[in-house]
Order: sequence, then C-alpha cells, then structure tokens
Amino acid sequence: MSEREYDVIVIGAGAVGENVADRTVQGGMSTVIVEAELVGGECSYWACMPSKGLLRSAAALRAARDLDGAKQAVTADVDVAGVLRRRDRMTHDWDDASQVRWLEKAGIDLVRGHAEFTGIKRVRVTAEDGTVTDLVARHAVAVSTGSAALLPDIPGLREIGPWTSRDATGVKTVPASLAVIGGGVVAAEMATAYAGFGTEVTLLVRTALLETMEPFAAEQVEASLEKLGVTVRKGVEVTAAHRADSNAVLTLSDGGRLVAEEVLVAIGRTPRTGDLGLESIGLQPGAWLTVDDTLRVKGTDWLYAVGDVNHRALLTHQGKYQARAAGDVISARAKGVAVSDAPWGAHVATADHDHVPQVTFTDPEVASVGLTEAAARAAGRGIRVLDYDLSWVAGATTYADHYEGMARAIVDEQRGVLIGATFVGPDVAELLHAATIAIVGEVPIDRLWHAVPAYPTLSEVWLRWLEEYGRPTA
Repeated sequence: MSEREYDVIVIGAGAVGENVADRTVQGGMSTVIVEAELVGGECSYWACMPSKGLLRSAAALRAARDLDGAKQAVTADVDVAGVLRRRDRMTHDWDDASQVRWLEKAGIDLVRGHAEFTGIKRVRVTAEDGTVTDLVARHAVAVSTGSAALLPDIPGLREIGPWTSRDATGVKTVPASLAVIGGGVVAAEMATAYAGFGTEVTLLVRTALLETMEPFAAEQVEASLEKLGVTVRKGVEVTAAHRADSNAVLTLSDGGRLVAEEVLVAIGRTPRTGDLGLESIGLQPGAWLTVDDTLRVKGTDWLYAVGDVNHRALLTHQGKYQARAAGDVISARAKGVAVSDAPWGAHVATADHDHVPQVTFTDPEVASVGLTEAAARAAGRGIRVLDYDLSWVAGATTYADHYEGMARAIVDEQRGVLIGATFVGPDVAELLHAATIAIVGEVPIDRLWHAVPAYPTLSEVWLRWLEEYGRPTA
C-alpha cells in the first residue's frame, strides 16, 4: 500500500472530471484523477458520441430522400455494418489511450481503480490487480462519477438481461425487434436509431412522450416515429417479464403481451454513489449529492459534486460548465480568495436554474433552452408566446422539399426579454446557441431587431418572431 498527497483529488475521469482537473491544474494545484473504467467516461464511449453516431447515417439518408435531385441517387437502405464501423471509430474501439495522453499533457496524474472514501479528504483506490493506493487531499475532493441507468423493480425484468443505454449504443448485432421502455430523450433517440436500422421497434410510454418539453415537440416526434414504423403505446406499463426461447416476453398493464428479441430500459438515471464509502464521511450511499451554486456539497467545506451526480442538469455540456466553475472556485478558495473576488467574478453555476440548453436528436430534432410555456406560467411569469411554422421561412424551402418544423419563443412581458425557446425540425440544433445567448444575456427585444439574420437561412425565424411581437417603440 502506498500513500500520495495532492491539492485536489477528482473521482471520475469522464468529460466532467477531466474539466475539473484541468481547471485546478491551471490554477496551480497538484491534481490526481481516479477512474475505474475508461478515461473519457460515459459521453465518449457509451452515451453522447456513439448514440449520435448511430443516428446520423439514417437521418442523412432520409434528408437526401426529401430532396429532388438527390433522392434519385439513393438506391439502397442504411448499411448497418457501416454505421457500426463509424461508431467504433468515434469511440476509438473503446480504447482510452488518446485520453490518457491528454491527461499527461495537461499535467494531471491518473490512478486507475475503484475509489472509496475512508475519511475526510481521504480516498482509497483499489486497482483491478488488488493494489491499493491511499490518496490524501490538502484542499478538496470532487466527485464526478456521473449516473447509471435506472432499472425498475419489475418481476423477472433483471433475469431477462435487459439492455441499458450502454448496451444500445455498444451493440455489435442489431436485433430484429426491440421493445423500449420509457418516454424520455434516450428512449426516443434509440427508437429513432433502431427504426433506421430496420428493427421492429415498440415504444412503451407510461405517461407522455417527452413530457417535460413543449407539447407540439412531443407531437411532432411521435408522428415522425410512427412514420418510421415505430409502434408508440402510451399509458401502459410492464408488470412482468420472462424469456421464451430467444425472445423476451413482457406482460403489460392493459392485459396484453409484447414479444421482442431485446428490451431496452430507458426510464431514468440513478447516481453512481452507492459504493463510494460515503457513509464514512456522514453522507448517504446511493443518494444524489446536493450542492450549492459553487458545486460544494452542502454541509461540507472540502467536498464538491460535479455533473450528473448532483442531479442539477443531467447533460454533458452542463456538467462541463459546472466543472469549469468548480475548478476555479476550488483554486480560489485554496488561495484564500473569496469567490466573488475571483478573476472573472463570482464563477458559479447559475445557468443550471433556468438557462439549460438541450437537443434531442430524434428526427425531427428538438432543441430547447430556458422555460417552456407551462413552466413559465407555473412560475407566475407574465409571458407572451410567439409561435412560427418553420416551413414558412425561406431557408426551409432551400433545405428540403417537404420541411416540417415549428419554433416557439417565450417572452417575459415585464422585462421585454426572451426566457425560453424551442425549435423542432431537421438540424435545428444549430439554431439553439443564438437563443441561449439571447436568453442568458437578457438581450432586450428592441435590440434583437438589430441582430439581422442572414437570408435565406432558418435563422430568419428570429425576424418572424419579432414581426409577430411588434415593432420597437423607438
């Protein structure tokens, strides 16, 4: 057994942990990062990147088929083997050598193995070969272990070997049929991907599809899924499961049964905190870690929780945003600098409250930021809703022969600024950052008249929103 001392210990070498460590090293602090799996984490190997790789080829093919002059050249369906090869290249065949080289270049030490707290600022790491390394932090420990797929307690479900999102994105052989349990982003995206492969997909949704989004977004995605051949069954739950030969058999709450080769469970996430030894520092194992806006765990002065594990916004880009804030705060506090006196002000994660951008890579895409109409009204905001059919924008005519989409802006009437925006349509993800800047920057509606969108692009929807809202008073 060996013992090493650092200024900062980071548990979890995914995109979030890497960014925490990078910022603390830039702040002049010696930093070690601990990882039990692959450096680069969930997003690089099992989530964001491979899932989008699986979705893109079929989406590109459908786009070509909707454009005269291009559709005549489309003579075959998606080459699934080619899609999987591309996915493998994107994940570097699940080899993290390039990520390890980045850590070395950044000056971040790496200890591989399972991390467990043994006391305040003390972490024990057990490697696969049983080697034990004790780490001691002079200033802070940051937990960036992320989240894992949640499996419901349904009789027989675990015994049939259901897929989680990791299985769905890491597949080597595409099944002939797939049952997807869930109605959120992962469920909708994977239903889209596998329908594109020619798999017979059934989506089992307990309540509503994409229920936290604007209703028109869910409606367009549902219609598109059905057009792709997906069977969408809402208001049903799985009550039991078993295997019959090579197929899974699901018993449903409406008395029916569903038979599928594979079953994907995508009903939510659970924190990866169950085996970290949190009880040794007075915290509950298996719980989300509650933090303040500096990402410090409440009730402590040395422990930080960054990314999914704090349950503020379970999105990679928000986790990386939190990581930059946490790294800078840790460095400032170690030097006795008040957070409010840090180089660029009070660097805290306030965007996690009302300014979270998100893209759902279904077909059509859904891109949203800020509050929905329902959330704004529930918060008591005095709002005006601006809706515009994206197919009426000139840029849509150049994009596709049959463009379908919708854009909604939520305006806070009292302050005259946008507080929410949702876009639905092909490739609308690229419209999202302009809306994010307008909302976070609280750009007055009157000033947006002078942000002229290029013609002919989909961004001309901004001008249409403004025309609907009314001309500036001065």
